[in-house]
Amino acid sequence: MALDLLMAGLGLVILLLAGDSLVKGAVNLSLRLGVPALIVSLTIVAFGTSAPELLISIKAVLHDASGIALGNVVGSNIANVLLVLGIPAMISVLHTEHCQTHRSYVTMLFATVLFIGLALLGPFTWIKGLILLAVLGFMLWDSAMAARDHRRSCCKPVEVEPVEDEEPHNFEDDLEGVDPSLPGWKIAVFMVLGLIGLPLGADIFVDASVNIARDIGVSETVIGLTLVAIGTSLPELATTVVAAIRKQADVALGNVIGSNMFNLLAIIGVASLVGDMSVPPELLRFDLWVMLASALVLVPFVFFRMNINRIWGAVFTALYAAYVLKVLLT
Repeated sequence: MALDLLMAGLGLVILLLAGDSLVKGAVNLSLRLGVPALIVSLTIVAFGTSAPELLISIKAVLHDASGIALGNVVGSNIANVLLVLGIPAMISVLHTEHCQTHRSYVTMLFATVLFIGLALLGPFTWIKGLILLAVLGFMLWDSAMAARDHRRSCCKPVEVEPVEDEEPHNFEDDLEGVDPSLPGWKIAVFMVLGLIGLPLGADIFVDASVNIARDIGVSETVIGLTLVAIGTSLPELATTVVAAIRKQADVALGNVIGSNMFNLLAIIGVASLVGDMSVPPELLRFDLWVMLASALVLVPFVFFRMNINRIWGAVFTALYAAYVLKVLLT
């Protein structure tokens, strides 16, 4: 089993590096082609950071391991709220009182309820996959229209006195990995490395995870809910820690909300087109409802302007530790 653990670690490292490379290449390419930075952050970056989960889920479906595919998404969404927000909040208070995330949060809640409703109706088939992807398409279109309207309203001329040494805000500065001087050949290298590394890392990681599950006698669903979910949440955790240190609570909260929405709609939607996925009974009994509860726990921070302080960060992290312990001991 030691070799499988080593291979799982290797696969995860390849996934993280490849995902970072793909996002960096895609962002610079899109901005060079004139696509607005806000639209890039809502689409390419969000999809790019979810690429490891997507590749792992597709690989799991092809290996007839739907427990890993569904457990990966459900576990990642739970980890994104409790762990990815909990740990950074213990480092630096997330001042969420000024975050304008109401609209995106409501869409995430809708996606969560839709996913649970479809899971209760039986296996995820290509029909359910198309439903999820159609909802994703509408949400992306709505977000793009909102971003466009916001940019237009921000760009309206206003009669004000000029202020010396004040520079206009550049939305490109809000995106990690943007380098206007990056040559075209480097962008191509980043894209190729990402596109090659993602399937390679997913292949190694899923194979090792299935072997570990069989060796220690636990279900593939448990592996998906814990090992795979935590591993694929590391990019979000790293991004949120940096955002907390930089006092960018909107980036931290938006990162979690966007990632959770993509996990439910894009990853399961695409994976359902590859093959049918039966829903493990343990997900229906417990984990889906923990995912819903973890989504609802953000209500006071989104709607009532409460900050996620260090105490709340410790509570979130403790709740996640208790959840993982419950899953492992069940």
